[in-house]
Amino acid sequence: MQVVHGLDPASAREWDALVAATAGTDVNQLTAWARVRATVGYSAHHLLVREGGAVVAGAQLLLRARVGPAGLAYLPSGPVISASVADRAAVVEVLADALAGWSNPVRPLFVQPPDGGEDVSAALAARGFRRSEAGVAPAGTLRLDLAVGEEALRAGLGRRLRYWTGKWAERGVAVRRGDERDLGLLSELMAHTARHQGYEPLPRHYVEAFYGELAPGGHAVVFVGEVDGRPVAADLLTGCGGVIKGRLGGFDRSGPAGKLSVPGAMRWTAIRWAREQGYRWFDFGGIDAEMLADLLAGRSENEESWPGADRAKLSFGGTAYAYPPAVERVAAPARWAYDAARHSETGRRLLSTATERLRGARPGHGGPAQQK
Repeated sequence: MQVVHGLDPASAREWDALVAATAGTDVNQLTAWARVRATVGYSAHHLLVREGGAVVAGAQLLLRARVGPAGLAYLPSGPVISASVADRAAVVEVLADALAGWSNPVRPLFVQPPDGGEDVSAALAARGFRRSEAGVAPAGTLRLDLAVGEEALRAGLGRRLRYWTGKWAERGVAVRRGDERDLGLLSELMAHTARHQGYEPLPRHYVEAFYGELAPGGHAVVFVGEVDGRPVAADLLTGCGGVIKGRLGGFDRSGPAGKLSVPGAMRWTAIRWAREQGYRWFDFGGIDAEMLADLLAGRSENEESWPGADRAKLSFGGTAYAYPPAVERVAAPARWAYDAARHSETGRRLLSTATERLRGARPGHGGPAQQK
């Protein structure tokens, strides 16, 4: 077993093929994602594990200089380990050793393991990492099982959505697949949502890079919702490892569109499309941590306190899913300043803003623009 640092073109193709073929992975481990994040100041470093000459595991770390006094490293949805490895435990140990070397006094490391990566969290904890409360990724999400038939999916919808599935067409609501020509529209609609919810929207050049890098490989799709031919809503979703996930979205709720549940029509169309394309799960893109805890514990008495955008996701029939624990390693003296910040209101606000930008999202957006 050999650990290799860096990528050549042939290794990049091997790595991307491994990420795409491994269940439960995410686009943020594709080399295309590294190019997306490069537009906002990140660089990437790759660790590959080769066994018998083939790439069987690895990690794409995102590095950011000039954050605070130094920089940071972030591993989203990684490391990725092939299901075919003969000894997963040995591979996890090798990767954990390699990752531990990336934390030092001037470069904290935050790691969000992928689906099934609880053993990675444990291995890193044994090397001095601790459970992260930085919010580098949502604690969990709602997922919809697409292995069932369309009628079963329809039966799982909330009463209001089931009603609308038979009414959208007669009310002039239609949904179409979009493409690169709709990216300006998507950006405008995201700005509408940003103004409504009070956060700063992602810039258009980032939206264009997001789609432009991921769509050619079949990892991004856009849906546009219209009322009487007028576009009023748009969603950009990503797909990888059998999971399709809501990422970016916007909605102009002014006029009659605000009463026609157009975002619901888009999401229902996307769910049906994803099932036809062979995806296994539809991921609604992250939910509030307290709501997640309530759902996993079977509690509903706090429902009114859950964010409205997250409650709306429940109407599609998904179930709560907790991601493996995120871990971090912040060396002294940076750890002292970091821990002190977490215990003050101003510090928590600054950390929240920093981690949202690290994830590529924007503070205050509980909808599909959340990213890991």
